[in-house]
Amino acid sequence: MSVLAPPRTDAPKRRPGRPPAVVAPLLAQLAVWAGAAGVLGLWWADTASVTGPAGWVTGAGRITGLLAGYACAVLVALMARVPLLDHTVGTDQLARWHARGGRYAVGLALAHTLLIVWGSSLTVHSGVLQETATLVLHYPDMLKATVGFLLLVGTGLLSARAARRRLSYETWHYLHCLTYAALFLTFGHQLSNGADFVGNRAAQLAWYALYLGVAALVAWYRFLLPLRRALRHRLRVAEVRPEAPGVFSVHLTGRRLSDLGAEPGQFFRWRFLAPGLWWTATPYSLSAPPHPDRLRITVKAAGGHSAALARLRPGTRVWAEGPYGAFTAARRSAPKVLLLAGGVGITPLRALFETLPGEVTLLYRARRPEDLALRGELDAIAAARGAVVHYSVSQPDGATWPLTARALGRLVPDLAAHDVYVCGPPGMTEAARRALRAAGVPRHRVHHESFDF
Repeated sequence: MSVLAPPRTDAPKRRPGRPPAVVAPLLAQLAVWAGAAGVLGLWWADTASVTGPAGWVTGAGRITGLLAGYACAVLVALMARVPLLDHTVGTDQLARWHARGGRYAVGLALAHTLLIVWGSSLTVHSGVLQETATLVLHYPDMLKATVGFLLLVGTGLLSARAARRRLSYETWHYLHCLTYAALFLTFGHQLSNGADFVGNRAAQLAWYALYLGVAALVAWYRFLLPLRRALRHRLRVAEVRPEAPGVFSVHLTGRRLSDLGAEPGQFFRWRFLAPGLWWTATPYSLSAPPHPDRLRITVKAAGGHSAALARLRPGTRVWAEGPYGAFTAARRSAPKVLLLAGGVGITPLRALFETLPGEVTLLYRARRPEDLALRGELDAIAAARGAVVHYSVSQPDGATWPLTARALGRLVPDLAAHDVYVCGPPGMTEAARRALRAAGVPRHRVHHESFDF
């Protein structure tokens, strides 16, 4: 059991300059749409008039091409793990935007390809297949762009929900990285063939700045910074300790870990440099408040990779990318807080339970009594700070309560005046969010982050 910090009773404080959780997503979306308006403005300024079917079709192809190119740059920026976005908008919100935007980007790229070929065939009065061959084989950078386009469409198909269910996270992740190759291959044809760029030096420089800026963000935050931190902090496995059937904690030690700036409720992407594990980085939340020389995660063996962590040896080197996520005290806006956990979803809430100031109530659901991981620590924290904990187990004949507005209202008086942090399996969290909304909890006070890919 980790050493408990003394209970905190001070009022919650926001970090200076951090926008409220409700405002940050709105500001980010406004910035994205403003960029899209600028891209459309480029087409408008460069187009004197549109006449005839060929002109309209080709114009539509130019617009969809510009928007597709802009959308691809934005999609990569959303997943560059920039702390300002990650800690305000939230990792799961950024992932949802990325997934939704990815569908639009693929659709725009497909529309651009079809419209440009069709418009070109109308202009020169040739067949569509003949014009396709001419564009691909005789225009500069078009052969590379065709390969990139096929990679982009293939990545989009692999990201469809039906396909993702059949792939492990690791397989999907590495196939998804083909997007970088697709963007690299398609970039050249935008400047060498795009009517809005040919002869327009200012537009070319702006497009280079957009793509090089996004590439710099990815290179720094996803590669160079994790490498720098790995060399500086020297994280290693100190101990692996069982917590419940199929659930165990990995204790890690390192140097100057306070410099990471981790907060309770956040997660890292962990890369364990052991045989069979080093090639993938998997997200796990901190299950205890971070300390200057130690961190802890608690993992459920839900697959081959997570189960293998139980066999880690002390001294194994670890690379940690992060911290990530906005599931922290900074989202809190009410003096009372409810923490609602299901299964191994207790891990980030356990850290918050120890550190959140004020009146805090914890509701923890599991299938069996022995599945209540970290229960001893939770009881000790509750006793130390005078907090309330309610456990719910469904087997065998355990005390249980349904996830309904009425049941939650009986357990937590004045529920609508609480901030609520929810973490657990997808079905449980969705039911909890519906019940909380029915109980009158404002939407902006229900906080949840998902690691679903």
